[in-house]
Amino acid sequence: MTLTLVIGNKNYSSWSMRPWMALKGANIPFSEVVIPLYTNGTDKQRILDVTKSGKVPALVDGDVTVWDSLAIIEYLAERFPDAKLWPTDRAARAHARSISAEMHSGFMALRNECNMNIHRPVASKKLSEDAQSNIARIQQIWTDCRARYGGEGPYLFGGFTGADAMFAPVVHRFRIYDIANPPPVRDYMTTMLANAAFSKWTADALAETLIIAKFETD
Repeated sequence: MTLTLVIGNKNYSSWSMRPWMALKGANIPFSEVVIPLYTNGTDKQRILDVTKSGKVPALVDGDVTVWDSLAIIEYLAERFPDAKLWPTDRAARAHARSISAEMHSGFMALRNECNMNIHRPVASKKLSEDAQSNIARIQQIWTDCRARYGGEGPYLFGGFTGADAMFAPVVHRFRIYDIANPPPVRDYMTTMLANAAFSKWTADALAETLIIAKFETD
């Protein structure tokens, strides 16, 4: 049975990008349904028909529905163990889950001040101290992962994992808002920007024509 991932606009929906990247990065077959966000009541009802949370993304696997990006990645890791969405080493797996959970629950200043908006022209903006602190912490996370696991491959834990999927939208934010990054961070971003799934999401986002005014303010 083919999985179905219900997502929002690719240009704006960072949360939708995460499980989409996990599925594509792990070569798990699925179909996608895009429901435009922030448009009208009909589209809101379409989401509610899938999940009572009223939010995307949501994964439908037969009679199982999973919502929330990180919950979907965890479900996929259990459902498809051969995809290795988490590192096989126990300590590395705990590390990957920890930074993924930190991404899931944190960095609110960066989220609020640097909207996910892939078609925004690349340009820097003045950021608060809180947002700058968020950036420094993410840079620290990526640099530490590359120092520990760089010998095993170009991603955060060598091969592509759920942690890379969780941080994928940040790669776009760092690029779009012209964040100054140290070499290990730039190298990791180069890897992600060259990733086929990442490139496909980006191309699809750039092809979208829907403009959401509240995300076009900076």
